[in-house]
Amino acid sequence: MRLNGGINFFENGMTVNIRAMHLQTELFGILNENMTGFDKVGYQRKDPVVSSFSEYIGVHGLSTAVDDRVGRIAVTKNPLDLAIAAKGYFQYKSPDGIKLTRDGRFKLDGEGNLLTLENANVLANDGTPIKLPFTPEKLSDVKVNTKGDIRVLNKRTGKLEYVATISTVTTDGVAVLEPNIKQGYNEFSNVSQSEEVLQMIPIRRNFEANRQLFVLQNSNLSRAIQQLGSS
Repeated sequence: MRLNGGINFFENGMTVNIRAMHLQTELFGILNENMTGFDKVGYQRKDPVVSSFSEYIGVHGLSTAVDDRVGRIAVTKNPLDLAIAAKGYFQYKSPDGIKLTRDGRFKLDGEGNLLTLENANVLANDGTPIKLPFTPEKLSDVKVNTKGDIRVLNKRTGKLEYVATISTVTTDGVAVLEPNIKQGYNEFSNVSQSEEVLQMIPIRRNFEANRQLFVLQNSNLSRAIQQLGSS
């Protein structure tokens, strides 16, 4: 007994070329977004993933994966700037629920609440918003260690009082035990402009090859139609 099987897919070349150019345009868009995010604090590059049979299903075979490598860490000397020198995310509470970010540019309001730049509450590891017991005279009175423990200097007692431990989790919500928090630093994107440019080269070549094939086939088809019309 012999079993025969397979997939037969017949399609004109112009359609295939258009679909390929559309896919390559979307790839360009992903890489261009990475280039745009180069100087953004906390930005993580998107890695394009092209699945099997993308030549048949076009952009439907394209997805992205987040590159979670640690980005470039730069000193700011702002005590409320925090960078995670490990894989993980800060948690904050937005109107749409709990969100994750690697942008550690925080601030204090008049009531001592620790907020993101968009005025969302930064969360502690117990899921509650972080609030200092009093507003410090100077931001330098706020101390954060590598584990994310936040303390504030009480001028009356001269001691550092524990406030909370800032929440750092994975994308699955699992706590990061060793987040290696750096106070007074920002983490910029993990994008390498040279790598993005190198990835664009084969995409540009494929796009140009498909464009030329499309123009050639379109020219031949127009010539054939003209000949049929004149006969």
